Amino acid sequence: MDNITRGGQFIVKETKCESIFTPEDFNEEQIMMRDTVKEFVDKELWAHKSRFEQKDYAYTEECMKKAGDLGFLSISVPEAYGGMGMSFVNTVLVCDYISGATGSFSTAFGAHTGIGTMPITLYGTEEQKQKYVPKLASGEWFGAYCLTEPSAGSDANSGKTKAVLSEDGTHYKITGQKMWISNAGFCQLFILFARIEDDKNITGFIVENDPANGITMNEEEHKLGIRSSSTRQVFFNDTIVPIENMLSERGNGFKIAMNALNVGRIKLAAACLDAQRRVISGSVKYSNEREQFNTPISKFGAIRYKLAEIATSCYAGESATYRAAKDIEDRIAAREAEGVSHQEAELKGVEEYAIECSILKVAVSEDIQNCSDEGIQIFGGMGFSEDTPMESAWRDARIARIYEGTNEINRMLSVGMLVKKAMKGHVDLLGPASKVAEELMGIPSFDAPDYSELFSEEKEMIAKLKKVFLMVAGSAVQKYGPDLDSHQQLLMAAADILIEVYMAESTILRTEKMAKKEGADKVKEQIAMAQLYLYKAVDIVALRGKESIISFAEGDEQRMLLMGLKRFTKYTNMPNIVALRHTIATKLINENQYCF
Repeated sequence: MDNITRGGQFIVKETKCESIFTPEDFNEEQIMMRDTVKEFVDKELWAHKSRFEQKDYAYTEECMKKAGDLGFLSISVPEAYGGMGMSFVNTVLVCDYISGATGSFSTAFGAHTGIGTMPITLYGTEEQKQKYVPKLASGEWFGAYCLTEPSAGSDANSGKTKAVLSEDGTHYKITGQKMWISNAGFCQLFILFARIEDDKNITGFIVENDPANGITMNEEEHKLGIRSSSTRQVFFNDTIVPIENMLSERGNGFKIAMNALNVGRIKLAAACLDAQRRVISGSVKYSNEREQFNTPISKFGAIRYKLAEIATSCYAGESATYRAAKDIEDRIAAREAEGVSHQEAELKGVEEYAIECSILKVAVSEDIQNCSDEGIQIFGGMGFSEDTPMESAWRDARIARIYEGTNEINRMLSVGMLVKKAMKGHVDLLGPASKVAEELMGIPSFDAPDYSELFSEEKEMIAKLKKVFLMVAGSAVQKYGPDLDSHQQLLMAAADILIEVYMAESTILRTEKMAKKEGADKVKEQIAMAQLYLYKAVDIVALRGKESIISFAEGDEQRMLLMGLKRFTKYTNMPNIVALRHTIATKLINENQYCF
């Protein structure tokens, strides 16, 4: 196990490009899988996009049934329960390519395969898995997940739904109200969270959807986006649930909820990738066709700027998502090799990389929002019209920053979990942080470095950005200790630094791996994207670092930290940003689509 990196360790260790997995490493089975999914999406979803926008809930359900017939709902379900038992990367791959056409379907798909099925495969007893999972894997039944309540959103453990044990001890009676329940309108099964007596933590239950058992629903919610994803309030009134339908043990519900969300987060990042590819391709095609001043608008620098930026974000998102997916897959395999059950291995594998899952959720959900916004802008007036797919992409993207834990919660979690890992000794933050502090006292070297090798300066830059994180987070932890949790603005700033380091490093490593294999001249556009992403990341790190330092340090300490920040965010050779964007945009425009 020792040679496998632990979650969060990227911030204190150098990662070699050979040790990360990239989309260029897909094997034949994965490429076939991807193409099968794309064919389904183009035929059943993209071709009928308007039906999803017209709140055709029945069509969403029909497409889910078809996805079940094709086996897409069973990718991550073990073979013993009627699933394909595929690897974690394959699960992420299917989630990526099935989610690009419409947020309505991808929400239904994600809620069913993720939080609707997975809690049973990960926490269920053998009897529960035999009874329910095959039906969910085939699409004979659909699942929904009931956690959120009117007064319990981000504070998920504060739910008021009650579970009362019957006098004869055979069942619980559950009463309460749940809201924003995806798939409620057509599901046969709920994963339901309720509190027994005055327990500190909620408990999970598997509840069959039977209206005769005290289960009622409100009408469909009218929403900004994901319009034909079924979303309802669900009311439970003395709903009888046999004790054998408790999921895991009493009081374990909060843990189940959090772990289900970890998996949900990396899948949500994946679900935003193909949406970006489709928006970018649509934008490139339109800009090649649309003429103003007797010239295709793709010839204009202002449009090229946008195309280069949104393509770069998408490329970075792919790089980081598949890197983390494979790390999780390797961790699961290592656990299984130690003789741990698949259930336990998967749980621990995902939990290990919870920090990366939060980082990805934030970064990629914000990228699809920006991407679809620029898509509207490139289409101009047409982008604002329902006749083009841009406005629906923009509306559908908006929810991604809210569900599976808001981006604010996930930012704070990513840093909070890292600090906790350091306290447990799983990631050594303090050692490297004190080394950085010593370095600040020393005199910087003025030797002219040798940057002749590809990415040598960029990789040195990444190492310096990691020092900024250690410097800022280290000083903040020293100053506030366990009380750091209450300094949310500092946590958010530190999280942005952490996010940019992971995303920029993943992009550079993916590209370096490609350049070593193909030759640098074959991947010059990818090199340009890696350099452009890093340049922007350095700016964000400088900005957020400065904001933190001037808010928690003063006098000599502040001056020293600001000097360190300047030193650690300084290029020896600045990249020519306009030229990089030009290189990226030219490739897109010539290929007439997102082509990386």
